[in-house]
Amino acid sequence: MENDYGIDLAEIRRVIRTADVLIVRFAIVEKRLLIDTRTNDIDGPLIKVVPRVQSMEERLEGLQKLRPRFPTPDRIMSFWWPGHIESLQTSGIWDDVAARMAATGDARSADQAQLVYRELLGEERREVHRAIRGEGYQSLWESRV
Repeated sequence: MENDYGIDLAEIRRVIRTADVLIVRFAIVEKRLLIDTRTNDIDGPLIKVVPRVQSMEERLEGLQKLRPRFPTPDRIMSFWWPGHIESLQTSGIWDDVAARMAATGDARSADQAQLVYRELLGEERREVHRAIRGEGYQSLWESRV
């Protein structure tokens, strides 16, 4: 099933259901969403907004610092979300993320997912405000005041 952006929602859902470690990239927000569903006796799953990195090596180093009791994953799955953050919710994709976190059995993961969702909404709002104010953006049309 594809939506207005031409993305395959069924494939995204499959990745969310099966990937141990997942990065979501966004069109407007430069930060990334990191989802690590691995657990052990000490550490539960992780869902966190993280900075953009320049290479896979840098991402793996950052993940190792965040999750030192886990081995380096064999692979990190990733997908690009072209819409607004809110469209994760309206498309049902965020429900899939929350369900995957809940499936780990960690009682706090649903609350953490909601906090992260609100954080992403705030990041997007700040970025839009920066664009409106011209902070880090260049206007296509000059004001004729």
